[in-house]
Amino acid sequence: MASATPRFLPLRATVLVLAALGSAGALARDRGDHERAREAVVAGQILPLRTVLDRLEREQAGRVLEIELESEDRRWIYEVKLLQPDGQLQKLVIDAGTGEVIGRRVRPPRPPHGEPR
Repeated sequence: MASATPRFLPLRATVLVLAALGSAGALARDRGDHERAREAVVAGQILPLRTVLDRLEREQAGRVLEIELESEDRRWIYEVKLLQPDGQLQKLVIDAGTGEVIGRRVRPPRPPHGEPR
């Protein structure tokens, strides 16, 4: 599915831009978070991001806008914001250990600028 890969390129650009704009304190915290995430992958506690994105690409239409890895109640989750082809913004909560979608919230598309909602 080589044609689907470009949908995920904006994510890489967003990560690079956010890293460049972050403050020194935020960057230090991000490095710590990055290290914790890497250790979790190595320990087999979570799936690698690439695995999750590949699965998501097969199961969902749309473009990934943002991904966050968080630990909530001793459970790792990926939070993914996905822009669907119809303009809806979908937020997926994915169990980082299994890749299973455990939550989903959909926001309808915004009307064009100037039109009432």
